[in-house]
Amino acid sequence: MTIFEMLLQGLLHSLTPVNILAATVGVLLGTLAGVLPGIGISGTIALLLPLSYGMDPLTAVILVGGIYYGSQYGGSTTSILLNIPGEPTSLITCMEGHAMAKKGRAGAALGIAAIGSFIGGTLGIIALTFFAPPLADLAVRFGSPEYFALALLGLVTLANVTGGSPLKSGLMVMVGIMLGTVGFDPVFAAKRFTFGITDLERGIDFIVFAMGAFGIAEVLLTVSEGWTAKEIAKVKFREVYPNRQELKRSKGSIFRGSVLGFLISLIPGPSTFLATLASYVVEKKVSKYKDEFGKGAIEGVAGPETANNAGIYAQLVPALALGIPFSPAFALLLSALMIHGVTPGPLMMKLHPDVFWGLIGSMYVANVLLLIFNLPLIPLWASMLKVRAEFLMAIITVVTYVGAFALNNSIFDLWLLVIFGILGYLMKLANYDAAPVTVGLFLGPLVERCLVQSMVMFNGNFMLIFTRPFAGTMIIIAILICLVRIVVWAIRRIRSSRENSTTNPADTVTLS
Repeated sequence: MTIFEMLLQGLLHSLTPVNILAATVGVLLGTLAGVLPGIGISGTIALLLPLSYGMDPLTAVILVGGIYYGSQYGGSTTSILLNIPGEPTSLITCMEGHAMAKKGRAGAALGIAAIGSFIGGTLGIIALTFFAPPLADLAVRFGSPEYFALALLGLVTLANVTGGSPLKSGLMVMVGIMLGTVGFDPVFAAKRFTFGITDLERGIDFIVFAMGAFGIAEVLLTVSEGWTAKEIAKVKFREVYPNRQELKRSKGSIFRGSVLGFLISLIPGPSTFLATLASYVVEKKVSKYKDEFGKGAIEGVAGPETANNAGIYAQLVPALALGIPFSPAFALLLSALMIHGVTPGPLMMKLHPDVFWGLIGSMYVANVLLLIFNLPLIPLWASMLKVRAEFLMAIITVVTYVGAFALNNSIFDLWLLVIFGILGYLMKLANYDAAPVTVGLFLGPLVERCLVQSMVMFNGNFMLIFTRPFAGTMIIIAILICLVRIVVWAIRRIRSSRENSTTNPADTVTLS
């Protein structure tokens, strides 16, 4: 049978009333989980997984898969409306999406996020359908050296993602890396920077920091500025669709985001998060409206959101074709298959073609359902902005606290939430951005773990990493980027000193 015939059969399996209902419930619950910051996709899937025990294997995996797809849509909602990343991959959307909301373009930001997500998701599913076998072969070749080089390149490239001072951004990245070292050493399992606190042994949760530095800090900033400091624009359904100029500016961003999101996310690990950051950097470089970035550039919403949704389908390649989960959510997705006697891996397409192709077909269905549900419901989510500021801040605080506690059922995480909230607030006052800290906190542990594993592999000889073509190339690119930034910084300092010496000549003293 050809791919088209197998895909057609998969679509027929996924379009049964039971499976459509499972997809609908899954995407709605997933969107809700993405909207509520910190609730967590893994926690949502884990809670609903027991409900799938009596289901058909395909129906069960469609339900679980729908939750995951929906979360990627829902994460953009709180990022744009409330400046709280519902998911790590929605972090970049906070910067431009929330700035657009402040300018009264929340509806357009939410609309372009939904449209870009749909297009990126659709292109990602098509690529997954036709290129899964060769892409799986490519993904399996990556080892610790490649992961280390990729994460290192990500830190170097994305350190100045906010476009502020390179020195400040680099300092914030280092702070994030330092926070990422809290917990157990990956080699000797020795405790580091725990100060005798048992709860710190498991490390600092990325989501807890993000919710504190963005959510609680935003609440504190709003309180300090006063309830009337911000004007909240009304968002109606007719305002959801972007205007002609915004659509024109977003076309290229959506295309580039689809390609970047899928290709980068083929590499197992936190590559979808990296893809959204890379998309933002690319858009900032190629845009004709560079001065709008940080102030509400629609390209900064369209590109990363498209990359995010294209990337989640790319990560299904190693998960389904190799049976290797690279995130807790994918581990739960694969466990849903194994519970029903379906072993994910290279033989899944041969032994269980109805489940494999039914799941692929359900992705097309779920993507359409997400667009149908999200666009009409955008005014409903945007109506949260109409709530009086004091009530809105209270809701944000409660939801953030509930989400932080739900991550690990830990009171200690609530204390961390408060500390990071105060830290984020102080950083805002000092004109420092929290985004580079999150980059360091998210990628730092990966860099350390993969570097240690690479050193063990090469018997302590770091230079042998350059014998791996992909890893060596990425490290060389990272070094070149650092050198270029140093040269550019030196040239700017020299020009600045010359201009100062020309415009402010030394005072001369005339003796008479």
